Amino acid sequence: MRILYIDCDSLRPDHLGCYGYDRNTSPNIDRLADGGLRFTNYYASDVPCLPSRTALFTGRFGIHTGVVNHGGIAADVRSKGPDRGEGNRGEYRTLMTELRNNEYHTAFVSPFPQRHAAWHVLDGFDEWHDTKGGGTERAEVVYPYAEEWLEDNASDEDWYLHVNFWDPHTNYDTPLEYGNPFEDDPAPEWLTDELIEEQRQSYGPHSARDLHHEYMTGNEPPDLPRTPNEIRDRETFKQWVDGYDTGIRYMDDYIGKLLDLLATEGVLDETLVIVSADHGENQGELNVYGDHQLADEWTCRVPLIMSGPEVEPGVDDGLHYNVDLPPTLTELVRGEVPNGWDGRSFASTITDSVDTGRDFLVLSQGTWSCQRAVRWKDWLLLQTYHDGWREFEPLMLFDLGDDPHETTNLVETHPQVAERGLSLLQRWHSTRMIENATGEAGGTSGSPQGLADPLLEVIREGLPFYQRGNREAYVNRLRETGREEHAKTVERGTSVRNRTDALYPDRT
Repeated sequence: MRILYIDCDSLRPDHLGCYGYDRNTSPNIDRLADGGLRFTNYYASDVPCLPSRTALFTGRFGIHTGVVNHGGIAADVRSKGPDRGEGNRGEYRTLMTELRNNEYHTAFVSPFPQRHAAWHVLDGFDEWHDTKGGGTERAEVVYPYAEEWLEDNASDEDWYLHVNFWDPHTNYDTPLEYGNPFEDDPAPEWLTDELIEEQRQSYGPHSARDLHHEYMTGNEPPDLPRTPNEIRDRETFKQWVDGYDTGIRYMDDYIGKLLDLLATEGVLDETLVIVSADHGENQGELNVYGDHQLADEWTCRVPLIMSGPEVEPGVDDGLHYNVDLPPTLTELVRGEVPNGWDGRSFASTITDSVDTGRDFLVLSQGTWSCQRAVRWKDWLLLQTYHDGWREFEPLMLFDLGDDPHETTNLVETHPQVAERGLSLLQRWHSTRMIENATGEAGGTSGSPQGLADPLLEVIREGLPFYQRGNREAYVNRLRETGREEHAKTVERGTSVRNRTDALYPDRT
């Protein structure tokens, strides 16, 4: 079986037609979904980019690998200590290594290892083709690498090609000559002018008044014709969303070229095609625009569409992690799932429509803030350890069925539900830390950092990665824009949240 994995950076599922979006952003992804299996509740266990792809390629949670950040001690896979061998062939071998064990030829088209010094994700790849833009290259740059590879190899048996597109990632710089396919389409209605005004009185990286990273560093924002410098009203919100959606549509054109090329080579029906993402992209939710800074629904939920041999078409609503994909693919190629993986195969869902969903998921963010979230039924409980310079309560509870854009915190009105979420989180955390101590499942007991929670290591280092060294510049930005009280908060605060009495503020 041939496998083509299309990795779309920063792609949130609800901006695709096959997930119900009313804009025509994804005709080629949609046609793949029409004959394939679409997963509605598929989540990256650890976000953003480096933690997510580490989890995907290793099949292990960040709390086990130690990778929850883009820099500092929590950006590298933990050493196995005295158990380290001369090669990674044992119970912690990667997905690519296991595919190679089953005679697959593996290739990677992406600048990602260079962008994040993520050399560990290359473990098991026979070929790496760096597209050399560091994540800024558009689809017209990426596609020729994949095109050449497929023209040379498509007719061969048993290959895995991983192609990484970046167009939905900021800066939303689709060529201007492409136009705006959504010029006449209204922006999503949930974000009202009243809510925008509330956000403008608040603060935070990539918030309504501080859209671009340069506002944190004291530099001028880039000249980007497709994006405004601030979200001032519904009109500028539409401009922002149009930029994101145009990037998706532009990328989708090139995904169509890949599918057409497979058809021309006569192997499309014999190829398992997978479309997914490393993380999503908040578009105003919790006052984050065009970035992936939280452990919430829109940073962690990603699309998963699978089409090809042995795939039973339909829709699966079960809860799954991205770490569940490695054992799934291993089972589909008749390989052996390593004992050191955290993932749980959902191959029987793909081939026989069996319900393999989990009861709940725990999600983590350690790069822009330090958070863990619990996702179960329609609920999302978000626990903040470090707020990353935002106005967050220590605990936030959302009913995603009624409030998918996370506008109303229900902790005070639904304390029993919040307690349930905290119980699930504590159970999960205790189990994972015991695994770290004993070396079971994905835990590495021989690691010198094995008994440390990597999110707490990030806090011990002082700040989430992208805030480091930027406090003075951002305080100045807040003062210059009339937000003196917020400037004082950022200036004096550690931003580490006291969660002890979050549910019981009157208890002593």
